Amino acid sequence: MTKPKSPRMSNYKAQMSNKAQISDKVQEPNDKKKYDLGERTAQFGEAIIELVKTFPQNPINSPLISQLVRAGTSVGANYMEADGAESKKDFQHKISICKKESKETKHWLRMIARADPNRRDECQKLSSEAQELTLIFSSILLSKK
Repeated sequence: MTKPKSPRMSNYKAQMSNKAQISDKVQEPNDKKKYDLGERTAQFGEAIIELVKTFPQNPINSPLISQLVRAGTSVGANYMEADGAESKKDFQHKISICKKESKETKHWLRMIARADPNRRDECQKLSSEAQELTLIFSSILLSKK
């Protein structure tokens, strides 16, 4: 037997869905886009993809690239799942996965920067964004308790 949704969660989901619909229809200035977490996590995944396209395939890079792409792109995918969560508990679980994946992305960026020291600056920029996302997801989790 499923629990009925709380009015508070339903209102929150409606607000999140409305924001997503509005952001899809209205082009906002760049400074406002950074607060659209769905867009920000998508752009983060895209930046990871663009970075790894430039790395040569070799026995060291190949597994690192694979892990980095999986972790880096799953942040946005899990955020989208959180946005469609059916309960507060489900939302918190999905956000905790976002946090975990952003932390894992930092690890793989560190490893790939070690494999190719000439790309350390690019990896560091993405690692900083991964850290910011981790802090955002941590804050969301703390505010929902």
